[in-house]
Amino acid sequence: MAKTTVIIPNWNGKEYLRDCLSSVVGQEGSTPDIIMVDNGSKDGSVSFVKENFPMVRLIEFQENTGFCKAVNAGIRASETKFVLLLNNDTKADKYFLQRMEERMEQSEKIFSVSGKLLSMKEPEFVDDAGDYYCALGWAYAWGKGKKDGNAYGHTRKIFAACGGAAIYRKKIFEEIGFFDEEHFAYLEDIDIGYRAKIYGYRNVFEPAAIVYHAGSAASGSKYNEFKVNFSSRNSVYIVRKNMPLLQIAVNLPFLAAGFLIKTLFFVKKGLGKTYVKGLIEGMKLCGSKKGREKRVKFKRKHLKNYICIQLELWGNIFRRFASGR
Repeated sequence: MAKTTVIIPNWNGKEYLRDCLSSVVGQEGSTPDIIMVDNGSKDGSVSFVKENFPMVRLIEFQENTGFCKAVNAGIRASETKFVLLLNNDTKADKYFLQRMEERMEQSEKIFSVSGKLLSMKEPEFVDDAGDYYCALGWAYAWGKGKKDGNAYGHTRKIFAACGGAAIYRKKIFEEIGFFDEEHFAYLEDIDIGYRAKIYGYRNVFEPAAIVYHAGSAASGSKYNEFKVNFSSRNSVYIVRKNMPLLQIAVNLPFLAAGFLIKTLFFVKKGLGKTYVKGLIEGMKLCGSKKGREKRVKFKRKHLKNYICIQLELWGNIFRRFASGR
């Protein structure tokens, strides 16, 4: 019986599916169940999978419901101990799944493990070696754009696993909640990792679990209006959702500085209005009925976890600038 269900969300990603699915089917040391959740693709993705990968279970939506709703459907449909989210524009090393499972089995307190994402075009460069979040309200991928080497060759605790290649312990979703569908896309992996930390679980980076990533396959580029709008919107939402009011007050000077710096950055990119529009949308979401209902309720038993998280948020500011990104 499989230990893991690999869940691949797809939206018009037919050109990547042969390499992605072949790499999953060809795993050594572990044989997974595979679910592809299609978000209303119009490029023949579904028929391609039916014809070429009949072992893959398909869940089909008629329209693009976003990353979160798609993967939640896959997680709920799975029947295994672990679920592994994998972007459609990736190609996994043949021992990827085995390495991920081995790391998860080391402790019941591990909620997620993030694999090492390398650039598909230039595999000597890192795409993501674990995600971090800091008191400036910024999320960032450790090592992105850097040459792979010893600095990215050690297992370590991270703030959150990159949802493009991450394995999760399914039963913990029942405790902390599933991916927040209000995000639609972007920063949902930071949010779920944050929530797990509040509940006292850990997120870990596993350097031996390697995936090659094309990058920006769905959104089309590193910076575009869709990505900038949702990222800025969700960056506000994450703060109000996960931080108690006292913690927000403590971090307010850092958050104000962080959002100002980002605003100036995107003004230079010609996307300043889009970024500010996203911030306003994020504030509206926080104040909406849905936003209020999604807030993580403060519990005294989690106080120690909040303190540890706060120290990490401050420390990750220095980590961010030390990374040179």
